[in-house]
Amino acid sequence: MSTSTSFSSTSSSAPQPGKPQLKGAALASVISALLLSLLLEALDQTVVGTAMPRIIAQLHGLDRYTWVVTGYVLASMTMIPVVGKLSDQFGRKWFLLGGTALFLLGSLLAGTSQTMNQLIAFRVLQGVGAGMGMALVATIFGDLFEAAERAKWMSVFGIVYGVSNLFGPALGGWLAENGPLLGGLVTESSRWRWVFYVNLPIGLLAVLALLIFLPSNLSERTMKARGWASVRHIDVLGAVLSATATICLLLGLTWGSSQMYAWSSPQVLAGLLIGIVLFGLFLLTESKAEEPILPLALFRNQVFSAAAVLSVLQMMILMGLALYLPLFLQGVLGISPTAAGLAMTPLSICMVISGTGSGALVGVLKRYQLIAILAALIMTLGCLLIVLMSASTSLGLATLFMMLVGLGCGVFFTLPMLAAQNALPVQYLGVSTAATRYLGQLGAILGIAIVGTAVNSAISGDLLHNLPTDQAGKHLLSHALQLGFLAVLAFAIIAVIATIFLKDIPFGRASSPDVSGSE
Repeated sequence: MSTSTSFSSTSSSAPQPGKPQLKGAALASVISALLLSLLLEALDQTVVGTAMPRIIAQLHGLDRYTWVVTGYVLASMTMIPVVGKLSDQFGRKWFLLGGTALFLLGSLLAGTSQTMNQLIAFRVLQGVGAGMGMALVATIFGDLFEAAERAKWMSVFGIVYGVSNLFGPALGGWLAENGPLLGGLVTESSRWRWVFYVNLPIGLLAVLALLIFLPSNLSERTMKARGWASVRHIDVLGAVLSATATICLLLGLTWGSSQMYAWSSPQVLAGLLIGIVLFGLFLLTESKAEEPILPLALFRNQVFSAAAVLSVLQMMILMGLALYLPLFLQGVLGISPTAAGLAMTPLSICMVISGTGSGALVGVLKRYQLIAILAALIMTLGCLLIVLMSASTSLGLATLFMMLVGLGCGVFFTLPMLAAQNALPVQYLGVSTAATRYLGQLGAILGIAIVGTAVNSAISGDLLHNLPTDQAGKHLLSHALQLGFLAVLAFAIIAVIATIFLKDIPFGRASSPDVSGSE
């Protein structure tokens, strides 16, 4: 099957004949297990950071500090598109169970690490498992529910991520300082191991519930062949090119944005150029593959393309602000780290409220474009006001501006995914959901790189190493951060434009990607 083939099958929101219908306790158990799996991924991104100083104190290796995070991100991102496609071909259950098991194994081993290199290796293993979960949790919600009901349930995703963002850092710090002692396994100086061990009881509950209650034939598989014949249909070359291109591109972006190497250095240029070339080869391969990892015809669907762009932009905005707003609050307004954290808490709360509320509203209205446009406009207004902030801006106003961004940004945690799932035939549920998750993760890296480059271009002298103490230094830092916030504003304006193309498709109606999602 070429990717130019017309997609004319049933919409993802239509009921599938013969598909097992979960009800009652079985449905509640599966939903709980899926949310626990999501919680594992969300918490892991927040609890580990606050424990890292304690980890470094015992394992040493400060020069490899960033690789604890980078290795995890690289591994998870390479898995998302591959597993999304394979789950469409062969079913979801065993990929999700396998991913959760790998994540738990990585957590157990990370907790036993004796060296920094061991910790990095086990974090990579965790990332492989997390990437499989990222690809599949939202997809299985698409299998379980029709579009309107799915929107209501997926709004809970915002609560899970919001709770993780609000309480994860504090939980990580508490575990690193107060985790219980376990003989020689966890000692006074290694209580930090609990930031990894805490995953085990949560994950085991999820695995048990999924193993018992999640049907293996819940999704409509596109692969009807069995045995070796089915293996031969796997797009191995596409998977390898996708993974290596992602790794090279992310390494180049990470090295450049973190100032580990200059953007003009051979290391950064090689990573970026090789990544771009490999992505080009990947697209060429996908255009000819019988069962491509990423069917390029998906991008002929106007709604899917708009949703993909919004997924990228939302994370570019969020990560660009998350990285540099604390610096503005502390370096320009002169408040303490604790006060800065408290000032940013309303932003997270607003994201939870808007993400949850918008999902429920989409489920009721069965429309999403107007919600997306309003959210993008509110987000853009907040970004504009943040650009206008200076050393004379009050903390109250700064918090209000951040809340506006949170209200707009939170909507795009699940809305693009819901729109994409509704716009495409059911057999592309896995690959389309995985694509939006993958692009969101890529957007986070791009946002950090672009905003970081804009800020660093205007920073020099003592500001490279220390926060300013005088008004002149605060003015210079404010100007540098303003350049970064201007980049964020540009992303928000593009997001407003993208929502214009996020056309409403009535829930439950078939959609054909080769006609740009038009009706």
